[in-house]
Amino acid sequence: MKALPLPADLFLHNRQRLRELLPPNCLVVVNSNDIMPTNADGVMGHHQNSDLFYLTGILQEETLLLLAPTAYDERQREVLFLREPNEHLATWEGHKLTKAEASQLSGIKEVRWLSEFPTVFRQLMCEVELVYLNTNEHQRAVIEVESRDLRFIHQVQRQYPLHTYRRLAPLMHQLRVVKSRWELDMIRRACELTGSGFLRALRIIEPGVNEAEIEAEFAHEFIRHKGCFAYPPIIAAGPNNCVLHYVQNDQPCKAGQLVLLDVAAGLGQYMSDLTRTVPVSGRFTRRQKQVYQAVLRVLREMIQRIRPGKTTRDLRRECEALLTEECLALGLLKPAQVRKQDPHAPAVGKYFMHGVSHPIGLDVHDVTYNHLKIAPGWVLTCEPALYLKEEGFGVRLENTIVVGEKENTDLMAHIPIEAEEIEALMQK
Repeated sequence: MKALPLPADLFLHNRQRLRELLPPNCLVVVNSNDIMPTNADGVMGHHQNSDLFYLTGILQEETLLLLAPTAYDERQREVLFLREPNEHLATWEGHKLTKAEASQLSGIKEVRWLSEFPTVFRQLMCEVELVYLNTNEHQRAVIEVESRDLRFIHQVQRQYPLHTYRRLAPLMHQLRVVKSRWELDMIRRACELTGSGFLRALRIIEPGVNEAEIEAEFAHEFIRHKGCFAYPPIIAAGPNNCVLHYVQNDQPCKAGQLVLLDVAAGLGQYMSDLTRTVPVSGRFTRRQKQVYQAVLRVLREMIQRIRPGKTTRDLRRECEALLTEECLALGLLKPAQVRKQDPHAPAVGKYFMHGVSHPIGLDVHDVTYNHLKIAPGWVLTCEPALYLKEEGFGVRLENTIVVGEKENTDLMAHIPIEAEEIEALMQK
């Protein structure tokens, strides 16, 4: 993702919020992510650790942050460590941040080269009692490769076995889920770019177009505005509608089918999330429109029901109840099935088997825990759906929502979603 300017005030604000949660006599360590290999001498490119970016605004690899709010030496209370630039790096990899540039981006006055880290770290470890170390605690994460964070944890605990170690992740989850005004502005811009990509893609959808061609339209629009795909795009025509994480995106779109577009932009490191389901031929069939309108009604209702004090699990249960009523009206479920259902495995699960909402921010599935209660300033998706495998199609609709104290803000309200509006645009 291309870097876009964000004010250093954002990162100063984020570090101050973290300091307010810390006890005395502690040290926080946050590492950058590794550059992951592919095959031969290939690499995937660098994707910065979201927590490090949240606290510093630095996108460069091999970066490290130390926070020791009560350290005796004031210069060691906030230290950023970077790779030292040299002529070899400049020739092969391009420009690396100077100390002055890193200080301007992050608002951190004390910036040092990585070669100084062992000395400063030891001095602080001899002074503090508690050490907060970071790792990926996303509830859906599958950890199969040892990260830079995990290597550092093992190294530090071997060298300093008598310290008390604590998890940084719960504090970062608590902080990151509530968005500041600077973050909301960037997410809003990502949503606007997503809308531009959707309108561009809509112009080429017709029988015979390939899913890959539709993906290319989104890519063109996102990349030319310094954005990227917020996640692997899902361009799913016909029966592919019913594959939740379909990313093959190489099949032709046929007359009479629906094509599900779960595609959104990331911009300036912040993500958006959108899903639309549109008719390949430009008009919904009667049955497709019935299902579409049912999902749209649930989306409208659920956007209003995302309120402070609830959990995402509460939202899922409410959505399942609404979709159950729609399935009864559509003839997909019978009253007897609903009466006899296991409350932990509702009958509607045949047609709707995923959650309806997740936080979004620096990551498309941003950090939280199931037990955390929604609060003003959260940014959440709302994505009800019905998947009718027996009928060969599914409908999912999704917008990105900011939770307010009294009412919510739909950041994608400007992106066409009404069936008649979609049909009118496609007829043009």
